[in-house]
Amino acid sequence: MKDIDIDDFKISSQINIEDLPTSFDLEEKEKKIEKELRNVSEDLADIQNTMYAHGKYAVLFCIQGMDTAGKDSLIREVFKEFNVRGIVAHSFKKPTELELKHDYLWRHIIALPARGKFGIFNRTHYENVLVTRVHPEYLMYENMPNINSLDDVDEAFWNNRFNEINNFEKHIADNGTIIFKFFLNVSKDEQKNRLLRRLNKPSKNWKFSPDDLDERELWDSYQKCYEDALNRTSKSHAPWYNIPADDKPTARYIVAKILYDTLKAYDDIKEPELPDHQKENIDSYKAQLKNES
Repeated sequence: MKDIDIDDFKISSQINIEDLPTSFDLEEKEKKIEKELRNVSEDLADIQNTMYAHGKYAVLFCIQGMDTAGKDSLIREVFKEFNVRGIVAHSFKKPTELELKHDYLWRHIIALPARGKFGIFNRTHYENVLVTRVHPEYLMYENMPNINSLDDVDEAFWNNRFNEINNFEKHIADNGTIIFKFFLNVSKDEQKNRLLRRLNKPSKNWKFSPDDLDERELWDSYQKCYEDALNRTSKSHAPWYNIPADDKPTARYIVAKILYDTLKAYDDIKEPELPDHQKENIDSYKAQLKNES
């Protein structure tokens, strides 16, 4: 199977979203790709167990993408080998009444993973510069000071919100959270095919909503907002990765490989050693257990 260089997917300079690939050829059959994904997922689970014992780093896994990009299934397949004690997933949807009584980052802050754990944000704090930018009327529900009408939502407002997001990520990165941000980049044609499959397959009908078609009409607006967000917020401490998502097995494998290759480079993540006085007495502990009546 074709080797991948994770830097080929990392957004490290200004991009035009139309130039980002939505497909990638691993030069292998689907079953082989799925087998390799299982192998990498098992290796990731081993790293996670060590991180859990080590207890000094957390991992924040952020995933964004248009409807049908494959977010849910990717999370399921990449993390299926993990011990549930070390992973917490959150799917952020429409803010609740309680969440709207706080600032927009509050619900994400309280969901951050503790050191030693993986936290998954399925849709993320970036909804606040994506969905609300395409639908600025949603901001009125936040009941913010000095925002009394849509006329008050100017470019300075968005600049400030991007700065707040960047500062939030810098703060948690400085305090031990390893941040991954994945943009599942699906083409408009592939989205159409996936929506049709949802309609054609009765067992998948529940996934479809007429709102999906309304949002599809705003495709160009969303692409423009994604491009701006990727350009403004891909930082060395919190990089964005463009994941070609037209083929789901390929997208899952690339994400898993990026996670693994990045985390295995942390040579300070090790299982803690027993104190010297306990190591010296291991043989006596064994003998005590073996001599139990």
